[in-house]
Amino acid sequence: MKKSVIAVILGGGAGTRLSPLTATRSKPAVPIAGKYRLVDIPISNCLNSDIGRMYVLTQFNSASLNKHIKNTYHFSIFSKAFVDILAAEQTPDNPGWFQGTADAVRQSLRHLQQQEFDHVLILSGDQLYQMDFSEMLQSHIDKEADISIATIPVAAREAPEFGILKADEDHYITSFIEKPKKDLLPDWTSDTGDEMQKSGRIYLASMGIYIFNRKLLFDMLLDVHKDATDFGKEIIPDSISTHKVVSYQYDGYWTDIGNIYSFFEANLALTDDIPPFNLFDNSKSVYTRPRMLPPAKISGTTLERTIIAEGCIINASRIENSVTGIRTRIGYGSTIVSTYIMGSDYYETLEEMKNAALRGLPKMGIGERCYIRNAIIDKNCRIGNDVRINGGTHMPDSDHPLYTVKDGIVVVKKGAILPDGFVI
Repeated sequence: MKKSVIAVILGGGAGTRLSPLTATRSKPAVPIAGKYRLVDIPISNCLNSDIGRMYVLTQFNSASLNKHIKNTYHFSIFSKAFVDILAAEQTPDNPGWFQGTADAVRQSLRHLQQQEFDHVLILSGDQLYQMDFSEMLQSHIDKEADISIATIPVAAREAPEFGILKADEDHYITSFIEKPKKDLLPDWTSDTGDEMQKSGRIYLASMGIYIFNRKLLFDMLLDVHKDATDFGKEIIPDSISTHKVVSYQYDGYWTDIGNIYSFFEANLALTDDIPPFNLFDNSKSVYTRPRMLPPAKISGTTLERTIIAEGCIINASRIENSVTGIRTRIGYGSTIVSTYIMGSDYYETLEEMKNAALRGLPKMGIGERCYIRNAIIDKNCRIGNDVRINGGTHMPDSDHPLYTVKDGIVVVKKGAILPDGFVI
């Protein structure tokens, strides 16, 4: 385990753009790929990079995230590795909640300073990527940098959504602009390499992944920038003219799970023949809570480009371009297309099914003869027989008690009950 670095994973804000998935859970706790949580991605990247000491900073709806981390990341009593939750807390000298990324780290420094380390790796808890941080750390050390920023080449269409920077031939950052307007972009092109240039990815975007030298981080947050609340908007731009700030260019797959559309696309992309995010790479394992579930049971179903997590009972007619999460149950004659089903937290017993039927409730899962397309089905939903959900661009954005429509994607809310014959 690397002793020189400690990781801080930011839990993010209220996650309103991912609503209603974040109505009862924080962004890093949102289930992804049928069996993982978003926070498993940065934690797994750290473990695969031999970084074993991690703090996860949380504030909003953090109960399920705390439970997941407590139940998942156990290390040997002889190891110094840990994944600790640092929840926003009020103290006599700081009565407020986290005001931004920099403020969250500032409020956590008193916990960090108890550890021995030379560098702090700051990560986001809501991104999908596989990255070896040890290479970025070595670049930081070799260039004698004060701050390193992981960057990724993006095209003009995406550039206004990011902090864009320019670097010289030695990768030292010379200028930075947060979310530039399109008319400013011609002044912000960079040499991103021949392959990236050919695909039009000519702007260097900040990935929100930083390495700081320990002393510098403490000095900045407690003295020089003691009122700054955000790294990307305040501390990074102000540091470029006064410190060695280096760009570490990453050319692999990376996506920011910022809204329902990007979340939906990232999950369905996992069903591609060669997915951009590879769950099957031995050297880049994604770790999560071991649940000891039985294997999936499938009968009479045509499957096309579909991921099925463990513990499922599927009798559907057809499932295509979809992800079915743990303990998903789908009845006879149902068709599922381009849909992410998150699954269930528990199995109903036969007795519970009988009692639910007496009360007029559908079984947990998806009933018979349903047609579901372009949807996200959150956990523990009860969808009756003959239900039709046909999402698409023809549907305007709207919010209802049982479901929300965003960008043509129908999001059925956690625990929702859709009766027989319900149509969306």
